[in-house]
Amino acid sequence: MTRRWAWAEIDHDALAANARTLAGRASAGGAAVWWTVKADAYGHGAREVARTALTAGGAGLCVALAAEALALREAGHRGPILVLSPQPAEWYADLARADVHVTLDDEAGAVAYAAAAAAAGRVGLVHLKVDTGMHRVGASPADAPRLARLVATTPSLALEGLATHYATADLPDHPALAAQVASFVRVVDAAAAAGAVPRWVHAANSAALLRAADDPEAREALAPRRGRDGVLARVGIALYGLTAGPGAPAEAAGLRPVLSWRARVSHVTRVRAGEGVSYGHRWVATRDTTVATLPLGYADGIPRRAWDAGPGAIVGGARRAFAGVVTMDQCMVDCGDDEVRPGDEATLIGADAHGRAEQRAEDWARALGTITYEVTCAISPRVPRVHRGAGR
Repeated sequence: MTRRWAWAEIDHDALAANARTLAGRASAGGAAVWWTVKADAYGHGAREVARTALTAGGAGLCVALAAEALALREAGHRGPILVLSPQPAEWYADLARADVHVTLDDEAGAVAYAAAAAAAGRVGLVHLKVDTGMHRVGASPADAPRLARLVATTPSLALEGLATHYATADLPDHPALAAQVASFVRVVDAAAAAGAVPRWVHAANSAALLRAADDPEAREALAPRRGRDGVLARVGIALYGLTAGPGAPAEAAGLRPVLSWRARVSHVTRVRAGEGVSYGHRWVATRDTTVATLPLGYADGIPRRAWDAGPGAIVGGARRAFAGVVTMDQCMVDCGDDEVRPGDEATLIGADAHGRAEQRAEDWARALGTITYEVTCAISPRVPRVHRGAGR
């Protein structure tokens, strides 16, 4: 158990159950799954999450940074690991030696990676990213077939994947998804006609996978074309039991939240009506009340503005609003006239120990005008992760 009075619990039984559910859905749609564990598995702990998820199902991992991929290799993960976006050339030799799959989107990157892989005595594993409408990274649809052929015909490179990323898969009524699918299909077909058939084709994220069972448009998005070995789905947020967007609620798929965020009350004080709490006394008690301090602040991932917008914390089986501005290391909650003692458990995300209240990452996202991804990714590394469950 952590020695700090604040921690995040990671439920590996829920994680394994989610992985089995999602892998089954992908298989039914003709796709395999690679789990996205970038940003320390969205704040859940990449090394531990990867181990459990791959044991339960799926064939590979996806990350955002070269350093993340190499850390997973050092942790003993020997299966496919894909870096989802182009990286500085300084990483190319290390990535080639570690057999990490690299995303490229231009000729300069392909030439440089080919040279680095050849110098390392390896074949560089390349996924060509195509920009079909996200406009973040990716080769243009006009250039992609030529680049795919360049990779496929370069001796020190292997065309492992053709990929794109959907901007609106979580918005069922948005026309951009169909347009992106059509554009990507044209690119894959043109690349094949040029003699560049990738091992894998992949485009679907969590939202596309969750919608695929009931939505013909999303089914096409899940498997728009097949590579030599088939189709991949890159699944991230759904693995953690969190909502992938308004068109793909996690609850509908029977997914369970994996992370709970807890703390122990570190101090209790009685505040009189008219007295202020925290910096600037921007919160003033309207009645005599008990204020409990929790040893978590904005350095731990609670936004400073949450004092006026956030959902607060569950203490003693009831939801409590913040009392005063969130400080760097601590926050205060208004407990009214209820009895609260130092050492009592508080829950910011998850179900409380009494089973009388629950607060989800979705509640934080709605209150703060953001998404579940940001809520869990914001939980600082200085908050210990406690991994529990037989799914580990």
